[in-house]
Amino acid sequence: MKEDIEKLRNIGISAHIDSGKTTLTERILYYTKRIGVIHEVKGKDGVGAKMDSMELEKERGITISSAATHCLWKGHRINIIDTPGHVDFTIEVERALRVLDGAILILCAVGGVQSQSITVDRQMRRYGVPRIAFINKCDRFGANPYRVLNQLRERLGMDPVLLQLPIGLEGDFRGVVDLVKMKALYFQGPHGEDIREEEIPDEMLEEASAYREQLLDAATMYSDELAEAVLEGQETEEMIHRALRMGTLARTLTPVLIGSAYKNVGVQPVLDAVNHYLPSPTEIENTALDLDKDEAEVVLKADPGLPVVALAFKLEVTPYGQLTYMRIYQGSIGKGDELVITRNRKKIRVGRIVRMHADEMEDITRGYAGDIVALFGVECNTGDTFTDGSVNYSMSSMHVPEPVISLTVKAKDNKSQENLAKALGRFSREDPTFRTYVDQETGETIISGMGELHLDVYVERMKREYRADVEIGIPQVSYREAITQRAEFNYTHKKQTGGAGQYGRVAGYMEPAKEGAYEFVDSIKGGVIPTEFIPAVDKGFQSCLVKGPLLGYPVLGIRIVINDGQHHPVDSSELAFRQAAIGAFKQAYMKAKPIVLEPIMRVSVECPSEFQGNVMGSINQRRGIILSSAEDGTFTTIEAEVPLAEMFGYATVLRSLTQGKAEFTMEFAKYSKAPESVVEELKKAKSKSQEGRK
Repeated sequence: MKEDIEKLRNIGISAHIDSGKTTLTERILYYTKRIGVIHEVKGKDGVGAKMDSMELEKERGITISSAATHCLWKGHRINIIDTPGHVDFTIEVERALRVLDGAILILCAVGGVQSQSITVDRQMRRYGVPRIAFINKCDRFGANPYRVLNQLRERLGMDPVLLQLPIGLEGDFRGVVDLVKMKALYFQGPHGEDIREEEIPDEMLEEASAYREQLLDAATMYSDELAEAVLEGQETEEMIHRALRMGTLARTLTPVLIGSAYKNVGVQPVLDAVNHYLPSPTEIENTALDLDKDEAEVVLKADPGLPVVALAFKLEVTPYGQLTYMRIYQGSIGKGDELVITRNRKKIRVGRIVRMHADEMEDITRGYAGDIVALFGVECNTGDTFTDGSVNYSMSSMHVPEPVISLTVKAKDNKSQENLAKALGRFSREDPTFRTYVDQETGETIISGMGELHLDVYVERMKREYRADVEIGIPQVSYREAITQRAEFNYTHKKQTGGAGQYGRVAGYMEPAKEGAYEFVDSIKGGVIPTEFIPAVDKGFQSCLVKGPLLGYPVLGIRIVINDGQHHPVDSSELAFRQAAIGAFKQAYMKAKPIVLEPIMRVSVECPSEFQGNVMGSINQRRGIILSSAEDGTFTTIEAEVPLAEMFGYATVLRSLTQGKAEFTMEFAKYSKAPESVVEELKKAKSKSQEGRK
């Protein structure tokens, strides 16, 4: 079993939109004989890529939901998760990287390091994931892998090491020079399945020797054995692989391969690199928190003989029940085993355990440490930890970004209302960045998400998968409130009815805190408020943060200090002190000069250089601040910060400004003070909606 784990790879494929993630996965499945026919992503043949199994994915030619599969390559079993590139589906990338051991970062040989490449790289660093890079689309007009190599160094701060050189570029791209073997590789046959090894063309020999020199310089930093062998001219391929592996696992070196997945050039060497350089589950340190020992950190071992610890990282509701994707970190899980969910101590029995191949399943009897499997019919949430009950461990959960945009949804009839409720229940359990709630004042159902495309896809799925005929309202921006200065409070809550009354006095002050944080400080001396009532005071203040008194938006960045108070031996209770805290909050809040904050998005526009002036003008019109603009050949990348409220419908505007040749991505950057004109508009809209309800 130990040997099997050493030959197991759990990898993710991540990149900017349209860099060729799904195309590469399709080729990998073909070469490892998991599929017999290659289909293209945009579904020109009416089929679409294997990994894009959702109807919407095939139509739009994008990946929406990460798909899992597995294959065998040269004695190694590889679990692959193909993730979306669009920033609206960033949670799919987060949860994949949370459970993966290594990753392939794909870059376009024309576009290079793009905005989403930077986001994906940041996510990989957050979870400490070693990666190899693949520069794809070397057959495209304008391809320049050497420029991309420099961008990896400058824009991502990596130490990239080129393992291959291209033989020809653009329309003339026909193979690669392998700098480890010092051979030229040509990919022949109808789908590039036959690899022909030849001597390096004479005109490339000098360049290849220079780049091999750089490769050896980088690799010898990680192996004294290789350094000695190089001095004596005795280095072997195996030694180079071992040294590069050490650098990759230390995350200080990134092996870079090149090719064209669409033209079937250079895919098999990527699989070889996965085996050579990316870690097995035994080489990655995963930790859990021991809840019985005050959340002490425990290192998990990829050993099937130890107590079970597994993490549910993705849920999917199928016609046959809930499918729970799970990474087993320790122990083994088999049919009929009893597992315990750490969060609620609920016991479940494993009925069916499967291995996923996109939307198909293969039944297995047991999954072992290091494996990625799926369980059927288990009621749990994303991020739940499972154990066999002998330990009480919890895995740390993944980073979930806050939604920034909301829509109202309304069912047109009763049947649709039922279906809408089912859809909302399922989507909010599957996707932690998709939120839904009913507005208490208007009674409207609100859905919130990461962007227009994110919500657009969910509305489309409601209609298609759940037959819910819905109308949607105009997009709403998630504004916030914050205070700007210190204000004191001293509030007494008194209520006298028949029998015991309610009494509690709370005094202290509120002041601005660090961005986004709520901080509660207990500075009570001499027990003027008994210790058992302090949590009730905290809860009272927290309940006020949901709707700020200024315009009813959630409150950010506030520090509340209580330093005095009073209790009554009979009439004081948790309820009384909670109410006192609510009164104190209302008393001080408006004195603390509250302001409205609006979400600011980081926008990255890529456009032909001739349209640069038009695009910059359109950003300025939208109250945007341009941070940088960089020209690469005929293309310009403009980075800016723009308020989300000004970005609705920007895709259409950008298309008309640039003859459809530009594309943009945006992700949440920060909250910033909204201008007075915006606040006035919000106040008018609020008073109008209140009048409408009278």
